[in-house]
Amino acid sequence: MSGLAAGALRRVILVRHGETAGQSSVRYYGATDVPLSDEGRAQVRAARDRIGGETFDAVWASTLCRSWESARILAPGHPIQLESDFREIDFGDWEGLTAEEIAEVDPAGHARWQAEGLDFTFPGGELRDALRARVGRGLDRIRATGVESVLVAVHKGVVRALLEMITGHTLAPGAPELGGVVHASRGPDGSWYTGRIGSDASVSEVGIGIPMESGPR
Repeated sequence: MSGLAAGALRRVILVRHGETAGQSSVRYYGATDVPLSDEGRAQVRAARDRIGGETFDAVWASTLCRSWESARILAPGHPIQLESDFREIDFGDWEGLTAEEIAEVDPAGHARWQAEGLDFTFPGGELRDALRARVGRGLDRIRATGVESVLVAVHKGVVRALLEMITGHTLAPGAPELGGVVHASRGPDGSWYTGRIGSDASVSEVGIGIPMESGPR
């Protein structure tokens, strides 16, 4: 059920959490449970302003605090469904390191990473296929609730995977930014598109059709 079949789901608002303590903007925090920083909370408040006026039937987040705190800021007073399968990928031995630190402590691994791209498995970390499989299970649970619209405040890799599974579209390299918002909507003919009405500025923001890439979460 985690393919392009939609069920009742017609509108999804995907938001990446904000900056964290320890700087998720430059460090590879995946499974590590780091909280939002003051800067990150400000980024999420800005995201809340961007989705002002939106309504949604449910709010979902991962069990990591940077995710559920973002959801709480985005939808104050709204019940939040925590989904463990929406956690970010585990970077294993590289958790918490910058790209520069990885190159220094594991130059051979860093070279393989650059050469293999999406085929690379992080040392001691999670397989990309395993990430996609569990995100798909989480998406199935959202669909099983029968909601038509949902706000999901999660992680970069999870936003990217969800958008691909729901719409078939792929985000531009590096997207979404911290506090970034991506809209996905299903038209009367059943096809999915990005943007609130399919032609707004968010279409250029998400860069449909450009291959996925890895990056800090």
